[in-house]
Amino acid sequence: MAQLLVLSSAPGGGAVLPALELLSHRVRQIPAEPASLVNAPSADVIFVDARTDLVGAKSLCKILNTTGLDAPLVLVVTEGGLTAVSTDWGIDDVILVTAGPAEVDARVRLAIGRQSAEQPSSRIQTSGITIDESSYSAKVHGKPLDLTYKEFQLLHFFATHPSRVFTREQLLSEVWGYDYFGGTRTVDVHVRRLRAKLGDLEQLIGTVRNVGYRFNVYEDDQLPSASPRS
Repeated sequence: MAQLLVLSSAPGGGAVLPALELLSHRVRQIPAEPASLVNAPSADVIFVDARTDLVGAKSLCKILNTTGLDAPLVLVVTEGGLTAVSTDWGIDDVILVTAGPAEVDARVRLAIGRQSAEQPSSRIQTSGITIDESSYSAKVHGKPLDLTYKEFQLLHFFATHPSRVFTREQLLSEVWGYDYFGGTRTVDVHVRRLRAKLGDLEQLIGTVRNVGYRFNVYEDDQLPSASPRS
């Protein structure tokens, strides 16, 4: 079952693409407005409603390509709208509003498959966080985090070892190295700073009393929707 996001100001996601109501995918809808993208939930595929407002949909697609949302963009149009669509929209696919369930499902599968094939192996996505190993950068809900090198290393280590509990000594060894002579207090300080930068997602780094820390994994609907503090 795929996580689908519909961007439309029309009531009900099924009204945009009726065939979605006949499929088992999880569908969420948010207004087709730039302000709604700030806390947009993560999705496997994003459908953009262009049935009645082609100009607005084109502008929204271009904005989407700058927000850090990595899901494929599929434009929903009427037959008459097909002539207006071009490569400069920055979309991955286009589909008619009259498309049947089999076609919609096939396009969803193909879009996800292409995205998986193109996805850089250096990118990690989990619990609202995107970590790019190649650029040593991280984002929360598409917003860049201002991390120091060591904070990035700590977050990366946690994210690549989800739900596993580590003692402060283990974290000191794994992240700082065996030749580091500082005390375990360093770990506490960096965890506190990292939590502060994660803002409303600070609970991703959980404390296990008398043991250490672990990275908690949450489903999208369990995550706070507010934007992180810096």
